[in-house]
Amino acid sequence: MKARNVFITGASSGIGKATAYKFAEYGDNLILCARRKENLNEIAQDIKNKWRSHIHIYELDVTNYENVSSVVKDLKDKNIKIDILVNNAGLASGLDKFQDSSIEDIENMINTNLKGLVYVTRKVIEQMVGDNSGHIINMGSTAGIYAYEKAAVYCASKAAVKTLSDGIRIDVIDKDIKITTIQPGIVQTDFSEVRFHGDSERAEGVYKGIEALQPEDIADVVLYVANQPKRVQITDVTIMANQQGTGFNIYRK
Repeated sequence: MKARNVFITGASSGIGKATAYKFAEYGDNLILCARRKENLNEIAQDIKNKWRSHIHIYELDVTNYENVSSVVKDLKDKNIKIDILVNNAGLASGLDKFQDSSIEDIENMINTNLKGLVYVTRKVIEQMVGDNSGHIINMGSTAGIYAYEKAAVYCASKAAVKTLSDGIRIDVIDKDIKITTIQPGIVQTDFSEVRFHGDSERAEGVYKGIEALQPEDIADVVLYVANQPKRVQITDVTIMANQQGTGFNIYRK
């Protein structure tokens, strides 16, 4: 089978990094994007030591439309077709009641989780429509299904991911383009450290008493949905830890 070109945002850590490894092991080529280019260089070198993937690296801030446009144009100029887009870049910023949350945290989440996803998808889908092929996999969250306390804006931004995916799927129904939303529950990454602005002790408490999902668990599912035959489109997948009932309904042992 011909190797596919997989474009992954937020590829420098967590789910994005794990997804890169899964596709590389499967034999696909990678386009790795993130703000932390030094991390991408380390990941790319490690992957090259293990497998034969062709890897392209871009320092990318998904909230900057000019930056997004430049990366996609560079790939086009190099005649590199994007077969799969994994919109993984996202974050939570703060954990406060809505009335107490800072405008900076609110804008950070909306700009990254929604506007950034829209920017990247809008540029990449142009090529996919022209080629009449492609698969866009958007990383949502159980927070987009079940709102929880002190996370109104984060939950809203992730609910928007699901709705946007559904809307795009309708718009490209006459094309051979698949749209999937992955909605993970509690996953042990640096997500909580980012949410708590570097407070590692508070971040560790999020995972205390529960066997959280690991990034590799989500990456397994991403690869699975991408490997379905042409006739099969998996629209939504929700993945939660075993002791997780809803988005933030967790039993801690």
